[in-house]
Amino acid sequence: MSQFLEVCSQLAGGFVTALLLFLLTLLFAIPLGLLVSFCTMSKFKPLSAVSKVIVWVLRGTPLMLQIFAIFYLPGILNLFVWPQMNTGWEWFDTTFTTRFIAALVAFSINYAAYFSEIFRGGIQSISKGQYEAGQVLGLTKKQIFFKIVLLQVVKRIIPPMSNEIITLIKDTALANTIAVYDLIYEAKEFMTTEGLIWPLFLAGAFYLIFVGLLTVIFNKIEKKLDYFKA
Repeated sequence: MSQFLEVCSQLAGGFVTALLLFLLTLLFAIPLGLLVSFCTMSKFKPLSAVSKVIVWVLRGTPLMLQIFAIFYLPGILNLFVWPQMNTGWEWFDTTFTTRFIAALVAFSINYAAYFSEIFRGGIQSISKGQYEAGQVLGLTKKQIFFKIVLLQVVKRIIPPMSNEIITLIKDTALANTIAVYDLIYEAKEFMTTEGLIWPLFLAGAFYLIFVGLLTVIFNKIEKKLDYFKA
């Protein structure tokens, strides 16, 4: 029993780290994704083209590879490309904070790319008649967007956004690849040091319970927005 409590305590600490990474990623990725979606839809062709290429690369390469790139490349460049500059810009050290920040940067830009496509699809799904109706009512472009378009966009993007957000909490397990002490890292430590495999399944239960909670929350949000039904 004491061993079970010890494992639960360690896993709970790892889950707090995973939860912090999850929340901070949402905090940065959602507004960044909205900004990228506007850039992608921009009528200024060079900006639109660059944004589309960036989104294509981020969505088309594995998240684990991006984590490694964010974590290792600055140090490699600092060592081999411009050593004379001595920028000191590198993540590769033994401190938890720098590893966590590197993981956060990788997660934020990756999910911003996915969110940007969801936002773009939601905004472009609104018919031109909605905009024209707002203009007839004498509303400005800003008023049309926030009072007419935005709430309808929110309603339409909730299902795909909920899927991505649920995927995000599970993807936080990838942070352990650069030794961020998250839930999976703690479970693997028990397997390595004590030969226990069941902590991995217990870690899965943590994720399962949290995903269930998120599912309930998003279902309630969807019901709150039911007044947009045609």
